[in-house]
Amino acid sequence: MNNKSILSTKIDLSYDKQHIWHPYTSMTAPIPCYPVESANGCLISLQSGETLIDGMSSWWACLFGYNVKELNEAATDQLSKMSHIMFGGLTHQPAVDLAKTLVEITPKGLDKVFFSDSGSVAVEVAMKMALQYWQSLGKNKTKFIALKKGYHGDTFAAMSVTDPEGSMHALYQDFVAKNFFTKQPNITFDQPWHENAMDDLTQLLKEHHTQIAALILEPIVQGAGGMYFYHPNYLKAARALCDEYGVLLIADEIATGFGRTGKLFACEHANISPDILCLGKAITGGYMSFAATLTTTHVATTISDGKAGVFMHGPTFMGNALACAVANANLKMLLTINWQQFVSTLSDQLQNQLSRCRALPSVNSVRVLGAIGVVELNQAVNMVEIQKQFVDLGVWIRPFGKLIYLMPPYIASEQQINKLCDAIYQVCKTID
Repeated sequence: MNNKSILSTKIDLSYDKQHIWHPYTSMTAPIPCYPVESANGCLISLQSGETLIDGMSSWWACLFGYNVKELNEAATDQLSKMSHIMFGGLTHQPAVDLAKTLVEITPKGLDKVFFSDSGSVAVEVAMKMALQYWQSLGKNKTKFIALKKGYHGDTFAAMSVTDPEGSMHALYQDFVAKNFFTKQPNITFDQPWHENAMDDLTQLLKEHHTQIAALILEPIVQGAGGMYFYHPNYLKAARALCDEYGVLLIADEIATGFGRTGKLFACEHANISPDILCLGKAITGGYMSFAATLTTTHVATTISDGKAGVFMHGPTFMGNALACAVANANLKMLLTINWQQFVSTLSDQLQNQLSRCRALPSVNSVRVLGAIGVVELNQAVNMVEIQKQFVDLGVWIRPFGKLIYLMPPYIASEQQINKLCDAIYQVCKTID
């Protein structure tokens, strides 16, 4: 079989259905998968010949869409040198360059960078940093506070700080560590602020701060837990409370980082800096799995001067050279273009186009922040049925629960955004 025939082989959907376990899918009654032959820009080309406009940025990772010339070139150039080298005892320029950029662009004071291979692992790393920090100080602070309706990943420590009530991780609650959960912030992004919004968190910290290593939260936007936008003053007050009660603050910006909310990092909406910051998803422009956990000199030095003398974590693919090179090219693109204008334009379009959904009886609310648009329905959708409707309309939108949302690539055109929003309106019209 020559290369041409290999490349032209059709995707074996029967084998896929029988043997490949897709995310959040039953093996005995799997939901349909649409076979993709290629993707370019904001377009996904299916094996069937259909072309879909991507409204998901592949779970929020592809800032500039697919098959990006600059990222392809960065990957090709790095492949000619080395794709990977162990990070224990060795280093390389792509990692140094990426660390420099991240220290420069993230909130002030985050100047120590730990690379890992996925967002969930970045959260695990952050939590281990917090635990080892207090251990180094001789304090038995082994619990965390997280926000209800929050989501931090699918690995075990990350599950322990993801809302346990009715979440996708409820099955594992007998196995994960028991932590504290504070009420979801009850004031949305644009509502008037009042101080009693902090009462629950304040009380938890007052009663349990001697046990608590850190507060972990998704700044401003709770993503997979409900696409909920909360008031920046909550974040500002949470920072102050952590300082008052001697608790570290971990900001999980895996979904919100790199401009998605209208600020380069969502923490900037409140002008605060966390003690530990988690990054992932869009860091490589969606090209490969990669993540980073940043912390302060104080936290890093305290851990390093402690009993262990080192931070006890080291993933095999930590600092992967290929991922670092692509991340460097991706962040160079982001910082070179006028990303604020791209996001602002997308925000205006999403506001204008999705607003008409408010009049539909099936719709509970519509909200937009930066390049995130959300239509919340009155009831949960049948995901299989609604997915097919969207594909038939020529768009790729993947709802969950009551939520139909858009996080399109920054390069999406006005016409593409219009088609995505119109598809949501058309589908919502058919829902009782």
